[in-house]
Amino acid sequence: MRDTGGEGGIGRGCDVRLAGRCHKRREEAARRARLAGERTDGFMFNENLDEIVAGIARNYSAQEIFFTDPDRHFPNKKAVIGIIKDLRRVLFPRYFGDETPTGAKPEYFIGETLIRVEDSLRRELREALLFRGEEGVDAADVDARVDEICLNFFQKLPEIQRILLTDVQAAFDGDPAAQSKEEIIFSYPGFFAVFVFRIAHELYVQGVPLIPRIMTEYAHSGTGVDINAGARVGEYFFIDHATGVVIGETTEIGDHVKIYQGVTLGALSTRAGQQLAGVKRHPTIEDNVTIYSNASVLGGETVVGEGAIIAGSAFVTSSIPKGARVSLKNQEVNVRQPEKKRDPKDWELC
Repeated sequence: MRDTGGEGGIGRGCDVRLAGRCHKRREEAARRARLAGERTDGFMFNENLDEIVAGIARNYSAQEIFFTDPDRHFPNKKAVIGIIKDLRRVLFPRYFGDETPTGAKPEYFIGETLIRVEDSLRRELREALLFRGEEGVDAADVDARVDEICLNFFQKLPEIQRILLTDVQAAFDGDPAAQSKEEIIFSYPGFFAVFVFRIAHELYVQGVPLIPRIMTEYAHSGTGVDINAGARVGEYFFIDHATGVVIGETTEIGDHVKIYQGVTLGALSTRAGQQLAGVKRHPTIEDNVTIYSNASVLGGETVVGEGAIIAGSAFVTSSIPKGARVSLKNQEVNVRQPEKKRDPKDWELC
């Protein structure tokens, strides 16, 4: 007879007799350990627990670890991710769920979902603003700010949707392996990362703390594409084979730009830390630029001119003229042919 692992059960798929034998073996091992003078409780809680607890509690005085203000909280990460998912269902219906049954008016579905999104967003915006706010901040002022942010954000949604459709077109035009635009919307990680970025960016430009970062890190964790919400990205943007891509906070990207996996649009140096906050430290990429895999373009004064092409693995720290072609020099692949008597399998790449 097998126990199904319910309350008081032995475990999934484990029969009673086998469990009894396992228990006897554990008892025998413990007895041998006692005879050998070894500890069997695993951790010295009996002697040191009070000291450990006191040490951790002392560190609670650090504000970074523990919020002493009961009205100061983080936004709910799960709720923020839920907002992203609901907005994706609104902007691209029927891709991520059966939201619009046959015959139902799309306006009803859009309105109902946006009401739910607004309710959730309001709660998380309030928490985010209180998190950043100074002591004694007036609740009425916070609520008024939440109203303003929500109004501006939801008014932007049709334009965000329009721009996202240009990103879909860019991916379809730029990837011969794409069989349809629907495939791009449904399955391309690069498009998902750009979608989340465009949502987060609209909150970032309104000065919303924390929530834009939660959104972009959600996309980052699932795709390997790290686009800071502060970056400014034009229309028809495509990240091909999207993974390992980094686009920094003050990056500016024009229209019809295509980048490949492993590209970094980053800062030349961040040694000054917080002194560089708000300073232009990432590059500007003008229209119709292509940057191939694993290239790095660094520095706030670096401008890649319109129509330029940057080869894979290039390391660019100064401006590139309009229409230029950047390639690597003195990197050769030599193929040494085998001797006639050797098996072709023994060919070597040097």
